Amino acid sequence: MRIGIVCPYSFDVPGGVQNHVRDLAETLIALGHHVSVLAPGDEEGMTLPYVVPAGRTVPVPYNGSVARVSFGLISATRVRRWLAAGRFDVLHVHEPLIPSLSMLAVLSARGPVVATFHTAMTRSRALAAAQGVLQLVLEKITGRIAVSELARKVQVEHLGGSAWEIPNGVQASKYRGAVPLPGWPGPGGALGFIGRFTEPRKGFKYLLTAFGELAASRPGLRLLVAGPGDPADVLDGFAFADRVIFLGKVSEEDKARMLRSVDLYVAPNTGGESFGMILTEAMAAGTPVLASELDAFRRVLDGGAAGALFPVGDAAALARTAAELLDDPARRAALAARGSEVVAAYDWPVVAERVLEVYSTAIEVAGATVQESVP
Repeated sequence: MRIGIVCPYSFDVPGGVQNHVRDLAETLIALGHHVSVLAPGDEEGMTLPYVVPAGRTVPVPYNGSVARVSFGLISATRVRRWLAAGRFDVLHVHEPLIPSLSMLAVLSARGPVVATFHTAMTRSRALAAAQGVLQLVLEKITGRIAVSELARKVQVEHLGGSAWEIPNGVQASKYRGAVPLPGWPGPGGALGFIGRFTEPRKGFKYLLTAFGELAASRPGLRLLVAGPGDPADVLDGFAFADRVIFLGKVSEEDKARMLRSVDLYVAPNTGGESFGMILTEAMAAGTPVLASELDAFRRVLDGGAAGALFPVGDAAALARTAAELLDDPARRAALAARGSEVVAAYDWPVVAERVLEVYSTAIEVAGATVQESVP
């Protein structure tokens, strides 16, 4: 099958959608399909052989963060050229309702279109800006995928249609086989965090406050952090700054190693999450999880059986639950074991087969529609 995939966000900045697109493309290629990915960015920033750059990006506020997207006449021309050259059996776009390459690709498409919706937002500036063409975009989509029940709910209640619920995948073998970083987790224990720690909705400040409480009575405890940002922005005046180790932006390989290097992975996010990909990655690594009680996180963590939960924004509860888990290896092992069972359903080969079923259905539906329109 010839498959064209459009990523709305630049691969220069790490993110859940970018990871999803990359892993899906590589899994489909391994299954023998021809895959081309169109994404914002310049030639020099593209290192993946299957990714076609669509040109320079512009920053756009979206979902509590800043997304780097491509949009406009030049981008539209490049989208049309890519579609013409690819002659795809199916076009798969991600987040098509924001002004981006995905929206442009849907508007230019002439064959079956599958769209994946990642967020559970019902309103945003981007959606408001695209309101004039929103209905046209939706009408051209042959099949819809939602990565979570929350994202699917938006389809049903706000966008006038349903969707297949297919979760984000995880390359489980990559995480299971990762080797911990030298010297980690260490005899005093270690907590871990991955993400943009300066972004408020990631909730890092609550983890830092909780770590401060724990560190006062646990002299060997450390916090390992991976992700872009300046540590000085969050550590100013923090008493235990020497025990917070920042790795900066890490490769996928080092992310897997980092997850294998801690006794407990903490996700203190405060909102804006429709799934929780980092949770599945931690579970795949065999690392017990402690996460804020967001609905999306609760669903991924099997209601708390595959990971401990604490109230959103409650640093004291976070510290208390983390202390209990650090002192109870048996409970951590039980959470990790259940996590390994749960994450099997998210393994990319399993998820990709479900996506391929949607592709086949979209192709059949598009073919039937063409036949009906022929006089």
